[in-house]
Amino acid sequence: MRRASTTLEDVARLAGVSPATVSRCINQPQSVRAEKRARIQSAIDELGYVPNGAARALASRRSHMIGAILPSLDNMLFGGPLEAFQKEIGSAGYTVAVACSEYDPQHERVHIRNFLESQVDALLLVGAHRDPNIYRQIERHGIPYVLTWVSSGDRQEHCVGFDNAAAAGHLVDYLVSLGHRRFGMISGHVDQNDRAGARLSGVQKALTRHGLTLDPAHLLYRPFEPDAGRDAFHILMSAPEPPTVIVCGSEPHAYGALFEAKDMGIAVPGEVSVTGFDDMWLASQTSPTLTTVRTPREEMGRQAAQHLLACLRGERIVAPRPLETTLVVRRSTAAPRTSRHLA
Repeated sequence: MRRASTTLEDVARLAGVSPATVSRCINQPQSVRAEKRARIQSAIDELGYVPNGAARALASRRSHMIGAILPSLDNMLFGGPLEAFQKEIGSAGYTVAVACSEYDPQHERVHIRNFLESQVDALLLVGAHRDPNIYRQIERHGIPYVLTWVSSGDRQEHCVGFDNAAAAGHLVDYLVSLGHRRFGMISGHVDQNDRAGARLSGVQKALTRHGLTLDPAHLLYRPFEPDAGRDAFHILMSAPEPPTVIVCGSEPHAYGALFEAKDMGIAVPGEVSVTGFDDMWLASQTSPTLTTVRTPREEMGRQAAQHLLACLRGERIVAPRPLETTLVVRRSTAAPRTSRHLA
């Protein structure tokens, strides 16, 4: 238990360094040599020293806290990027505070307000589509922010992500090259989700390039859950002329589709091909393994952190380049059966 009288000077004395070095080690660990860091940490542990956060914030005019608001904490999608972001941010002496919006703009608005009231030094947000007043509110507080999972738009200079529409379009190009002409899609709700909207737009534009269309009856909007994917797959494959391929706007949709296909006795890819989006670890373990788009999630988390840290250092920032996605072809896709192929 830390004694009330334990001070930064006590730590410095025990570690044999100056108080300024201890302060630098706490606030910017990478700026202190590893051998000194080890001595300082040993002294901190021995004394049970905990920095006074309020005094630290008052002296530096910074809380050393970064707010991160994610749509969900209930799946594997956001954990990897958050871990990469946190490691990078932590190495610079910052702590990440995480909130979940549950894909609800009003929840996100409340979290943003709470973080601003708590005087976080920066914000990480997912997606770019939100009320312009929210951006004005953030900018009035004078803190940097980064928008992840997107790469373009009115606030491109803040975006660290990838081109969702282009990635979905490349996937469609591959499926058309296999001979597919009758497409179905399970999409996330697009009214408040610009990532889902961009993927749907990418699919539709790619089909138009190939002289094809997405039948409105073959487009279903669902929450990002496997059970929702099951339900949508069942509806699509119960149609009089079901699609020969179902493009899923998220991986949970695709997992549900594969589970439902097995229950319905529908062969994948023999009777219908199925694709996902993101390449989470389960994609290589499903039966059949899932053809999908691999998104650079961990790299995105690292670059988002580096972008914010550069802003906090007062460096001049240029618009980040879109990160690359990769089409990963596995066993859930094949050419359609000749009897089902539409020329």
